[in-house]
Amino acid sequence: MKAVSIVIPAHDAAATIAGTLASLRAEMKIIGEILLVDDASSDGTAAVAEDAASQLGLPLRVLPASCRDAGAARNLGLAEARCPWIYMIDADDLHIEGGLRSLLLRSEAQPKAQMIVGGFRRRVNGQDRQIKVPGGYTTACLANASAYVRGDIRSVAVGSVLASRIAIGETRFPVGLAYDEDTLFWARLMSKASLAMISQPVMIYEVSPERSDNRFTIKAVRRFLDWRRELRTLTDCGIPKSALKTREGLVALKIARVHYARGDLETAARFLAVAAAAPKARSEAWRCLRYQFKLAARRRFSMPKVHLQSAL
Repeated sequence: MKAVSIVIPAHDAAATIAGTLASLRAEMKIIGEILLVDDASSDGTAAVAEDAASQLGLPLRVLPASCRDAGAARNLGLAEARCPWIYMIDADDLHIEGGLRSLLLRSEAQPKAQMIVGGFRRRVNGQDRQIKVPGGYTTACLANASAYVRGDIRSVAVGSVLASRIAIGETRFPVGLAYDEDTLFWARLMSKASLAMISQPVMIYEVSPERSDNRFTIKAVRRFLDWRRELRTLTDCGIPKSALKTREGLVALKIARVHYARGDLETAARFLAVAAAAPKARSEAWRCLRYQFKLAARRRFSMPKVHLQSAL
């Protein structure tokens, strides 16, 4: 049964897309279509993908786009998907053989489930790291969504979820955000979709810490405000404001840590103040307090000698 539509957003992914497609070949019996959204690539991504798909016998369709935005590219694919189930994976990640079948089998075993979450392996700068197994989810949709936003349950990766096309409906990724757009999408979907889990890892999530951190350093305040504005729209699906405030604090602390590490102490202090004011778990409160001490010490010892003497 060709039950699954696969959506792959791609921008200048010529170096990795053939590997991503090859990792899906073992799932051919259940793949009805692969929608590659070629988002303004200049390196021949579409040609490489078409050649690889032809050799592998995969049902690839290229959707040309000029979004320059991963969320918008995924949305184009979602709008075109026609199979009962949708699986999304990025053009530099890898599917693990048998993972998609396992997700589909769980959907058959739990026919009321509309979102099946699997595990994933993190690969940091090419080095395999820990396997992340989903946990903490319940049968209560809104409770899952709220806990997910607060960071109380383990996050999912794009590529570790099989979702019902009917359940997704008109739910779409936010557009124009520099980060965390996938969290907002999954939270919206969780707020209405019943969920099932498998512990098996179904994909390899490629992580570049430098590239990830760079997103927080460009127009930091403006990007945060844009993201926060979109985050607060989650109240329309019933997620409480307290959960959204907690999320603000988590993201603000992450941004503060990046700026602290790169020596921008003023920006670090601004975001640390946001993080300190947000409701948080005890572990996050301690982490926030630790950075406040570190920032104060670093500021003090980096003061010019003449200023330090006058301060004393």
